[in-house]
Amino acid sequence: MSVRAAQVAGGMQAGQKVVERSEAEQKLRVELAAAYRLVDYFGWTEQIYGHLTARIPGADNHFLINAFGENYDEVTASSLVKIDVDGNVVEEGEAPVSYAGFVIHSAIHMCHEARNQIVMHIHSRAGMAIAAIKEGLLPISMFSTVFFENIGYHDYEGASLYLDERERIVQSLGDGRAMVLRNHGLLVTGATVPECFLRLYRLERACQIQVDAAACGTLNLIDRDVATRSRQDLDAFQGMQRVQEGSVEFAALMRKLDRIDAGYRN
Repeated sequence: MSVRAAQVAGGMQAGQKVVERSEAEQKLRVELAAAYRLVDYFGWTEQIYGHLTARIPGADNHFLINAFGENYDEVTASSLVKIDVDGNVVEEGEAPVSYAGFVIHSAIHMCHEARNQIVMHIHSRAGMAIAAIKEGLLPISMFSTVFFENIGYHDYEGASLYLDERERIVQSLGDGRAMVLRNHGLLVTGATVPECFLRLYRLERACQIQVDAAACGTLNLIDRDVATRSRQDLDAFQGMQRVQEGSVEFAALMRKLDRIDAGYRN
């Protein structure tokens, strides 16, 4: 079964092309567009830069990414651009995309594919601050323990314009699903948009807490054994839920978006 993904509120615009998409792809587009709007809502944007990408279900190795130049609060399900693993736009007439975004994201998508279906990379103020200090993320809060000894670091090599950096990005991430791009920003991965966004929220929040706490006084680091147990307990809590990780939280956030502006669904 397929749906008309190019429909807009109030009907079709004159001359607009109707694109038939699978229900799975359309659901993914709506969730990814919602994630873009939420990044804007929480103030994690750096103008038009940074990217959230998703691998489309199927054997074609196609991915969704935002059109270059589009503000995060302008992204909609139908404005997302479909590209292949070489960064080529798949569907005729779609907008161009950021080459640097393709370099970083394609490297991660093709590594541990089952759990890296989604990649989110942001240039938030707090994230860039933590990326700029040698100590990196420290175990000083519950959220930071989620990433205790379970986060990668990738040294800054420039604006990520060269394909040979992809192998080093993958090596820096290792078997983890979160990474600090030193002197750059934050990156997380996930099997679903809700799972990935929850991980991004927690990482960004941990960075915010560290920046705020460091501005107030001496950081109180959590004991290593306690930090390890906290990480394990939080992972176990997720495993006890009867729904996919992040799904309850993300559904609540989508309801918030719908009350503000449901246009991202178009």
